Amino acid sequence: MLDLTESLDGGFPDTVTHAQTVFRSVMDAMARPGSQGVIDVPVAPPAPLGVAAGALLLTLCDHDTPIWLTPVLAKSALPGWIGFHTGASLTSTKSDAKFAFVEAGAPVPSLSQFALGTQEYPDRSTTLVVEIASLEGGQPLQLSGPGIRDAAMIAPKGLPETFLRQWADNRVLFPRGVDLVLTCGPRFIALPRTTKIREMEA
Repeated sequence: MLDLTESLDGGFPDTVTHAQTVFRSVMDAMARPGSQGVIDVPVAPPAPLGVAAGALLLTLCDHDTPIWLTPVLAKSALPGWIGFHTGASLTSTKSDAKFAFVEAGAPVPSLSQFALGTQEYPDRSTTLVVEIASLEGGQPLQLSGPGIRDAAMIAPKGLPETFLRQWADNRVLFPRGVDLVLTCGPRFIALPRTTKIREMEA
């Protein structure tokens, strides 16, 4: 009964208005890589998924968007929540996923395992939503590229040690490649595939 309640509760109270609000925030964050977006609408996804990740899921996923979940998320009440609120299907094959969700502390699969799109249809790639320990206080990273005037700085805490190498490999695939959204609680940072990331001295 508890799992059923978790599956039904926690969605947007005003589905259309709240989804539109979150969508605008996501588009703004994608247009300005490195800027922090914040979810300021009521949403409570089942643990261990965070608020921002849950809001993005409700906003961006529907019955046409296969979703990949980590093993922990797949065994939680989240699959039922997804089915009830979005109608989206789950896939165990990373390369079939339109969106992928990783909870805080979970291993992040190699970016190359997900759908990278094609030259003709680069939008047929996976967007990864990865929750991390913090969006601040980690290794300083300098961002540059489209949507960034000169440079932007972020310092996320909890990224895989191989992240920068993987991201460099992902970026050279343009227009192919995955997009990434880092989340922590109600806040998030979008990193489109066009963004160049350089490690800075702490």
